[in-house]
Amino acid sequence: MLGWFQKLLPKEEKFFDYFDKHAAILTEAASAMQALLRGGDSIASNSELINKLENDADEVTRDVLLAVRRTFITPFDRSDIHELISSMDDAVDQMRQTAKAIVLYEVTTFEPEMVQLGDLIVEAAKFTVEAVTRLRKMTENASKLHAIAERLTKIEEKSDVLHDIGLKKLYALHSRGNAMAFIAGAEIYGHLEKVVDRFEDVADRVNAIVVEHL
Repeated sequence: MLGWFQKLLPKEEKFFDYFDKHAAILTEAASAMQALLRGGDSIASNSELINKLENDADEVTRDVLLAVRRTFITPFDRSDIHELISSMDDAVDQMRQTAKAIVLYEVTTFEPEMVQLGDLIVEAAKFTVEAVTRLRKMTENASKLHAIAERLTKIEEKSDVLHDIGLKKLYALHSRGNAMAFIAGAEIYGHLEKVVDRFEDVADRVNAIVVEHL
């Protein structure tokens, strides 16, 4: 009787596969963001790529949220699944917002701190991929996942410092001249910092999931 009942239960969706797929999109978008911040002729193509990847990420997110609704047994709490995929999606969306601002303001050259923030975004994306992959066996990977969360926190702290240094330099450069250049640069700095913030949100969510299941 029990076996018959179990056969009627919805099968567990491949949530970890969805997370891996979204993380791969995150990584590709981060690389495109890094390339965009090098300036030159690749700005338009990388901006278009980021837009495409953001749409791809949205599709994966929709698949996850649909799976949550139709699955009886999930690998961990439904709200945690929702918050994890949403925080991952927010990171890609923030990259799209950054690219959109760059194209809108027709910025073609970038300050050293902006470029460094792009490098941090790539680094944060790689740690995110590792964290999401290790979620499949979260109990045995608990210490490593905690270490990844700490590393992402340090990356976020470094991004705050770069943001402040860059903004101060930008103000000194344009305070008595091109106000529009300062406004554009300040907005780009703000978006880049928020991208890294979203990666830290992912790490916090992963860490919370692990703690709940220990």
